[in-house]
Amino acid sequence: MRKLEQFEKEYLKKQTGQFRVGDTVLVHMRIVEGEKERVQVFQGVVIRRKGGGLSESFTVRKYSYGIGVERIFPLHSPRIENIEVVRSGKVRRAKLYYLRQRKGKAARLKEIN
Repeated sequence: MRKLEQFEKEYLKKQTGQFRVGDTVLVHMRIVEGEKERVQVFQGVVIRRKGGGLSESFTVRKYSYGIGVERIFPLHSPRIENIEVVRSGKVRRAKLYYLRQRKGKAARLKEIN
């Protein structure tokens, strides 16, 4: 297992941003369209972190025009430029799947001061 860890070590990002489940984050992702490249921002609540090492991922959920949208991001992807924490939410669960059934004010999380 040591050789695998050493191999993965060079692909791990040094600074991934400190965020937890329940935080509202801005994920800056590089999008390639033909010859052009641009940065697209996805803002939402982190409802899950999964895995470890190079295969670690997180799921971000937002509401767009009344429809819930979830997106899964690999944490160490070279396409992710930056992850900013907008606000930290107070939660008591590791996975916030219950937010899928809630809308509007019912889906709000209390903020950590």
